[in-house]
Amino acid sequence: MTDFENIIKKAKELEEKMKDSKEKIKNIQVSGSSGLEDVKLVLNGDSEIVKLEISDKILRENKEILQDLIIAAFNNAKEKLKVKTLEEISKSTSELNIPGFKWPL
Repeated sequence: MTDFENIIKKAKELEEKMKDSKEKIKNIQVSGSSGLEDVKLVLNGDSEIVKLEISDKILRENKEILQDLIIAAFNNAKEKLKVKTLEEISKSTSELNIPGFKWPL
């Protein structure tokens, strides 16, 4: 097999692995929290909030505090999702053993 054919074969394998990873990533769920866990939420792999919990204690606070806590919980979960997504992609691409290929590009 020529080098070019080998490159094409590896590219097709990578494409398949990335499709599989994309499906697995959609099913990932991560939690984020803020304010001593007074605000908790769960994101799916598409960064959509699928669950939101707000403690009764925090509901008595002013609107700005609640908004800040929701944003902080979302950012906390988003960072965790980023890590899990990169882990999933790395698992897929590391199996291919493509010299010089490192994720993220």
